Amino acid sequence: MSRTRLLFGLALSTIIATGLGRAGAFMQASPAPATPSEKAFLEKLSAAAVERTHHTVRYDPKYVRIPYPGGDVPADTGVCTDEVIRAYRALDIDLQKEVHEDVAAHFSAYPNRIRWMEFSPDTNIDHRRVPNLMVFFSRKGLTLPISTRAEDYGPGDLVTWDLGGGVPHIGIVVNHKSTPDGRFMVVHNIGQGPRMEDVLFEWKITGHYRYLGPTRGN
Repeated sequence: MSRTRLLFGLALSTIIATGLGRAGAFMQASPAPATPSEKAFLEKLSAAAVERTHHTVRYDPKYVRIPYPGGDVPADTGVCTDEVIRAYRALDIDLQKEVHEDVAAHFSAYPNRIRWMEFSPDTNIDHRRVPNLMVFFSRKGLTLPISTRAEDYGPGDLVTWDLGGGVPHIGIVVNHKSTPDGRFMVVHNIGQGPRMEDVLFEWKITGHYRYLGPTRGN
């Protein structure tokens, strides 16, 4: 075998091995199917989100000082993140506490400094910001694939969007469909209070997560 052919063969082997390695890493990144107990939890989260649609909430994004832990803005006000927080709180999971503890321990992992010019954790607002929740869910939960296939999104999944111009949004996929053969709907608050709507693919999806709480997550 000539030296040229030998070098070509070695290079080709390296490319194939690298490609297989990357493919293997991609395959390993896909989460295992939810266990029965995890499915039960996600169904409870879905039901808690749907229950939120029976509340009248005025959209109000202003900064509010709240107690810690277990703090909440006035029950008749809130934004998209507050509906996620309240759904989890119905399952005895306090995102205010969980997010604060991770922000305090890993401040540089969060965009507080770059996005809001803040240099220390803030229990009043950190958990109420979509970019912070995206970091938290990716660190403490499962990051799921972003796709345009409705079947990839199940009840209890958390989805974030870019509404345009970098405006973030978040909602919870719930166990209700717009039609018997349709996709799962989403509970969110985009300005008219908590609503259940068929908006999964209405905007650009920027994140897809599953968070099972501090004792169930990664």
